[in-house]
Amino acid sequence: MSVWCERLVVDGVVRDRVRVSSDTAGTITAIAEGVGPDPGDLLIGTAFPGAADAHSHAFHRALRGRTHGGGGDFWSWRDLMYRTAAALTPERYRRLAHAVFAEMIAAGYTALGEFHYVHHRPDGTPYPHDMELAIADAAEEVGIRLTLLDTAYLAGGIGQPLSPAQARFGDASADAYLRRWHELAARMPGLGAAIHSVRAVAPADIRTIVEGLPEDVPLHVHLSEQPKENADSLAAFGLTPTGVLAREGVLSPRVSVVHATHLTDGDIRTLGSAGVSIVMCPTTEADLGDGIGPARDLMDAGATLAIGSDQNAVVDPLLETRGLEMQERLRSLRRGRFSPGDLGRAMGSGGYRSLGLRAPMTVGGPLDLIEIDTRSARTVGSEPEGLLLCATASDVRRVIVGGRVVAIDGSLIGGQAPADLLADALQEVFG
Repeated sequence: MSVWCERLVVDGVVRDRVRVSSDTAGTITAIAEGVGPDPGDLLIGTAFPGAADAHSHAFHRALRGRTHGGGGDFWSWRDLMYRTAAALTPERYRRLAHAVFAEMIAAGYTALGEFHYVHHRPDGTPYPHDMELAIADAAEEVGIRLTLLDTAYLAGGIGQPLSPAQARFGDASADAYLRRWHELAARMPGLGAAIHSVRAVAPADIRTIVEGLPEDVPLHVHLSEQPKENADSLAAFGLTPTGVLAREGVLSPRVSVVHATHLTDGDIRTLGSAGVSIVMCPTTEADLGDGIGPARDLMDAGATLAIGSDQNAVVDPLLETRGLEMQERLRSLRRGRFSPGDLGRAMGSGGYRSLGLRAPMTVGGPLDLIEIDTRSARTVGSEPEGLLLCATASDVRRVIVGGRVVAIDGSLIGGQAPADLLADALQEVFG
């Protein structure tokens, strides 16, 4: 397939009259600038590389609009999340994930890191891989590029057993997790891995898991989302969660830490010098009252930024990306904390790197792109590189994954509307 873009904006650089060619697998073979279209080319207006959602919990989408009446904090929200997790079966999860992934791809997400820990039956007995395969089937049906981040979740807190509500998340031990992971990897190429957090996996188990995984597998971990996690880690280990990960040999460029909200200056230096990816989820961090993480400081220290939708209270890569800049403005009292190139990389190539994927819209990378309507009430008059600061998912016209159009004007290519799919799936979950 070949596409011709009137304008292509990559990492803040605007290129005019760009023709992109790909092979049958959707891998880009050539990019020519300043040329006209050939017969048969798909004609695109203004395009950006596809967006990567580097951190999602798909089933959390069921909680949207249902958790605000009583106020509270992250921990009270978590209790409601456990109740939703208890209702999931493999078939319910397949239908819910299908609907959520449809919402994502119509919004402009072309690649996804699904941080998955609902592994087993509610009492903890294995399916054994039914949930994971249901998620993979849903992603394939929709056409989104999936890296399933199969998650180790072994404890209910530092030094605490899993609670009954957490039983279906856990494996019996680090070795049991690794056995299950390797069995699944044999059936699911491109499988990623995750350690839920320092509070959910003990340091010795963290080391066992890291040593038992292939060195090239993307590895993600929640980090310092809440002050309580830091306080508990310091009390138990005399180290921040970042310090624990560093001591156990976890940190490297293949690792992504999620949230990284409450960090010391030493934590920032450690993460930056290790070259990790930082996956920030501004809409979730705002929704849950988590706080504002030091995104600019982390990037300056050497980390790569990426975005995630996390609990999917908002599914919009443009709003998520814009949140990085807006939260930095609130934190620093200054504008322009990130350049258009910085923001473009966080939305696209930074997230793809986090998921172990080649950067989109580069030779040798995937032909994944999103077309933006430049004449909507939100975008008309904007400079092309400024669209990331004014457009929303409502302005996404066409979405292409692997050289194939998968969504047009908010619906899947077959005409299915995400809202209809979500309504049916949520009816199954809540009855």
